[in-house]
Amino acid sequence: MEQRQVGRSGLWVSRTALGTMTWGKDTSEEEAGQQLTAFVDAGGTLVDTADIYTGGQSERILGRLLNAAVRREDVVVATKTGHTPEGYRRVDASRRHLLASLDASLRRLQTDYVDLWQLHVFDPVTPPEESLAAMEAAVAAGKARYVGTGDLEAWQFATLATWQRAQPGRVPLVSAGTEYSLLNRGADQALRPAAKAADAHLIAWSPLGRGVLSAKYRNGVPPDSRAAFPHMAPYVEPYLDGHSRRVVESVCTAAEGLGVPPLAVALSWARDQAGVASAVVGPRTLPQLEGVLRVEGVELPPEIREALDDATAGHER
Repeated sequence: MEQRQVGRSGLWVSRTALGTMTWGKDTSEEEAGQQLTAFVDAGGTLVDTADIYTGGQSERILGRLLNAAVRREDVVVATKTGHTPEGYRRVDASRRHLLASLDASLRRLQTDYVDLWQLHVFDPVTPPEESLAAMEAAVAAGKARYVGTGDLEAWQFATLATWQRAQPGRVPLVSAGTEYSLLNRGADQALRPAAKAADAHLIAWSPLGRGVLSAKYRNGVPPDSRAAFPHMAPYVEPYLDGHSRRVVESVCTAAEGLGVPPLAVALSWARDQAGVASAVVGPRTLPQLEGVLRVEGVELPPEIREALDDATAGHER
């Protein structure tokens, strides 16, 4: 699997990343282990998690697998911080919370460091310089190798990145996480240019449009799909509208012409956009991951990429 440089940093990651949001709920630990082994065997390196995924279970499972299924040095571990679902406020990017949450993540992950530590959300009441100073302290202590953001607005990312670049020697933000697919091109309007200006790259999640671009919902909702699960249906349903159906048909037309599955077209489009370091897929099952790995080498001809660009340009969610 191709490895890509993240921003102008020394961090390199696989162009397809393994997401773990379902681990511990919809994906068992046994199947998570099978996924991780298959992913690493295929040359994948970047594994993305967060302190809030399944109440910390995602990190716990990954931590156990890093000591059993694969070698720690073969995996680029990325996690996130900032959400406080059990706290008295929704987000907290204070020095107190960030450093405590990192220590908790390291305990769950059973590792001394994370490769990429991401500020998951923007805290409007904590001074940005305090949050950034905490992230710098984590790097200085050797607990985080690189830092980035998880899901910030473009102006929020630009504010933090500019502060870090204002003085030589500060630890730069090397990545900006965002949802990005043919069904959600909001990052094109501001975040992708902002990241480029800051010498950072995007970590694009949900490149398959929350599964819709795989065409599995083309003729209804399969009983074993996310949209059929009560806790996941609200996540998928916004992408089952008329615009999405038209985009899916365009993807299917391109896929038929190339002789590949629709997910190959959707994944390649997002993964290979300029400024994207890696696209994060979040398979619930091993067969789903195997389907992604089988089409890892697919790259879209320029004329098909341009046609899809034209058909979806300017569409935000």
